[in-house]
Amino acid sequence: MVKELYNLGEMPPLGVIPKKMHAWLIRAERFGKPTEAFKQEVVDVPPIADDEVLVYVMAAGINYNNVWAGLGIPVNVIGARNKAGEPEDFHIGGSDASGIVYKVGKDVTNVKVGDEVVMHCGQYSRNCEWVKSGGDPMYSPTFRIWGYETNYGSFAQFTKVQGQQCMPKPRHLTWEDAAAYTLVAATAWRMLHGWGANAVKKDDVVLIWGGAGGLGSMAIQIAKAAGAIPIAMVSGEDKFDYCMKLGAKGCINRNEFDHWGMLPHWKDNVGYAKWLKGVRAFGAKIWEVLGEKRAPNIVFEHPGETTIPTSIFVCDTGGMVVVCAGTTGYNATVDLRYLWMRQKRLQGSHFANTEQSNQMNELALRGLLDPCMSRAFTYDDIPMAHQLMYENKHPHGNMSVLVGATEFGLGASGKPPVVVEHPTLPKGDVHTTPHPYPMSAPLPGISEAEAVTIADDGTQVRDLMHRGIISCTPTDTVGTVAKIMVNKEIHAVVVMEPTGKAIGVVSQTDMVLARQGRTPDQARALRAKDVMTPGCATCDAEMLLSDAVSLMTGRR
Repeated sequence: MVKELYNLGEMPPLGVIPKKMHAWLIRAERFGKPTEAFKQEVVDVPPIADDEVLVYVMAAGINYNNVWAGLGIPVNVIGARNKAGEPEDFHIGGSDASGIVYKVGKDVTNVKVGDEVVMHCGQYSRNCEWVKSGGDPMYSPTFRIWGYETNYGSFAQFTKVQGQQCMPKPRHLTWEDAAAYTLVAATAWRMLHGWGANAVKKDDVVLIWGGAGGLGSMAIQIAKAAGAIPIAMVSGEDKFDYCMKLGAKGCINRNEFDHWGMLPHWKDNVGYAKWLKGVRAFGAKIWEVLGEKRAPNIVFEHPGETTIPTSIFVCDTGGMVVVCAGTTGYNATVDLRYLWMRQKRLQGSHFANTEQSNQMNELALRGLLDPCMSRAFTYDDIPMAHQLMYENKHPHGNMSVLVGATEFGLGASGKPPVVVEHPTLPKGDVHTTPHPYPMSAPLPGISEAEAVTIADDGTQVRDLMHRGIISCTPTDTVGTVAKIMVNKEIHAVVVMEPTGKAIGVVSQTDMVLARQGRTPDQARALRAKDVMTPGCATCDAEMLLSDAVSLMTGRR
């Protein structure tokens, strides 16, 4: 007789589907930190469509995306699905898993009941015209990340996936190891193999940011398997041995350098020169690690805002900087001269398609891809595992949790095809960088979508502005302008012709730039017209103060 609900760890007979299942749920009314957002509940086992598979989950991977799902930011994933017509008022997360197939839809041909599988997290509609025409599913408007943008992820006894997501589980891996690698490894595979002429090849130099992290540790191994030469960027020498055992030629400690950040303005001669000195020293360090003067053919990027200027500078002529995230921020600055004159490629990349995921998994099946699992948890610890991520106290590498598996170390049914040393991170290792910004959030496009709500208290420019215009003439000296600023306690002066026409602005920044390479007397003798920023941005007194601030920051 089929039970309505099986206890955790009590595996139903193969192919027997109970009515109910245990799961960790997020609900909108408890959005917040993971220890508050995740709660254990009992829900119905979901039905499956003709192209779907029901998998009994043995273990599940932990990723940042369900920290964001629990917070309800930057997207309320429950509300988004409700708006699209899905009725469930809850979210079951989990975008990595290993398990056993319990039921298949009538159109599924690649797996059968009883198969041991791992699952990649890319879902899309097989009825999408783009997909049916042979287009990359990653570009389909129907593409979604399973267990984040879709419901019924792996933090439950059963998960609902598309048949195309299922891939053979490597027999030599435990359930928890097999659940840890798919999302990050498939992402790294597409970044390195997915971009035509710039795809990684034998003897390419590949600079990999965050080499000891979950994503970087996969990239090192994938580059090494392709015959390339990986160089790992890490936050300390204590991670050198770990990355070298994964296959890195050498490592660089990013804390030896201090030029990180947004690129100085090209008019800032001194600031740009200091940055150039720092980035050249970094490039020389790459040569030192390689033992020869070669630039990276590929830079594997995900920090974003603080590192993109450096990555583009050190990348070889005709090479590629490929980026899948902006964990330090989204507003990266670029010296365009290095893109057009040296014909470098700045390429965005997001997860991977079905073919690429299976190509990656072949590497795992051959024993050439260590999951780099740094810590495994029990089912009851799912909120705590995400809390560690939320607080940025989790170790480098990848993490997973047991679901159906009753203890650690189960599931391995064969020996690895090749014997590879399993590297270990330093004891007590935790992240030391700020937690990343959300990496998988819907982006606004040209077409009209949900209205953007801007919080504003209604303050207008007239409420805070200085009355009247404080100005100087084009022929006034910088010394004269400086006195005006000091006497009036302001930071900028409008440059006006005798006719009353405003032709520019002299700001404190303009004056600092004018001082570069000159003595104080030489700088003071310059004319306002020689140092001013041409043109004036104007606004009405009735403009909202928030809009005026945006106008100023947009024009720097």
